[in-house]
Amino acid sequence: MTDRVWLERALELAERGRGTTAPNPVVGTVLVREGEIVGEGWHERAGGPHAEIVALQAAGERARGATLYVTLEPCAHHGRTPPCADALAAAGVARVVAAVGDPSPENDGAGFERLRAAGIEVELAGGELEWRARAQNEAFRVWVAQGRPFVVYKAAETLDGRVAVPGRRWVTGEESRRRVHELRASMDAVAVGMGTVRADDPQLTARDVGAERQPRRLAFGRGPLPEGSELELVPGPLDGELGRLAGEGVQSLLLEGGPTLATAFVAAGLVDKLMLFIAPTLAGTGPRWLGELPEPVTLLRPSVERVGNDLLLTAYLREP
Repeated sequence: MTDRVWLERALELAERGRGTTAPNPVVGTVLVREGEIVGEGWHERAGGPHAEIVALQAAGERARGATLYVTLEPCAHHGRTPPCADALAAAGVARVVAAVGDPSPENDGAGFERLRAAGIEVELAGGELEWRARAQNEAFRVWVAQGRPFVVYKAAETLDGRVAVPGRRWVTGEESRRRVHELRASMDAVAVGMGTVRADDPQLTARDVGAERQPRRLAFGRGPLPEGSELELVPGPLDGELGRLAGEGVQSLLLEGGPTLATAFVAAGLVDKLMLFIAPTLAGTGPRWLGELPEPVTLLRPSVERVGNDLLLTAYLREP
């Protein structure tokens, strides 16, 4: 089998840790010797063994001379667990193929350097596999590298770009609305602007999707909040407030506000990912989801999927 096959297996294994590893990333590994898997693993929980250690323990002596396929650069620092790079060297692993490097300040290439210094051959996958590995830990990567949450902007709009339809409560269908609740459940925080707070007094909770926890619910802008509101007011400059939220452990932030909030974040270069739910409707009038920008913004990796009768357009404004 090819390197690609084993890395795809590692990416698949990494997802088994989704939701239990925070604040750590999800990581998967496969140990292969003479064309056969001798060990594999994934990072199951923060503070527990890293994926590389799980695979080494499964392989035992068969790890000597094997190739390790891993979704993220092995760590070189001593945190809650010892460095994985040292464990790989001690086990006699001959080659490491990684999907992507680790942008953490304490690692960021140090893991690869430690492996090479131990005589281990190191290769990076590149191409589509690298992109998939980046996207798999997109929130973690932005959080550790830029000191702010990974920001997703979500909007529901008509085919002619309006965020409201005269005479209707909802722009998009039930399936899209459920998808939004699933999205909220996957995020650390959800936010709107004060215009949306005053107009709709939204709850911003993840409902009817079996959410194990609720995100923090925020309102950007100047108060006061309506009496009885359960939202947290975020009144300061965007950069400063995002840094504060990151310091409090918020890795991912979903924005659901109107055009004022969207325009402010996009113009400041603070939106990483865009998710537009597009209804097969022409409203003919009404506000659009985004205002005027100082210059055009090129979207990366656009994709479209059908959600009920709606379309979901997903694109990145920068690589994570």
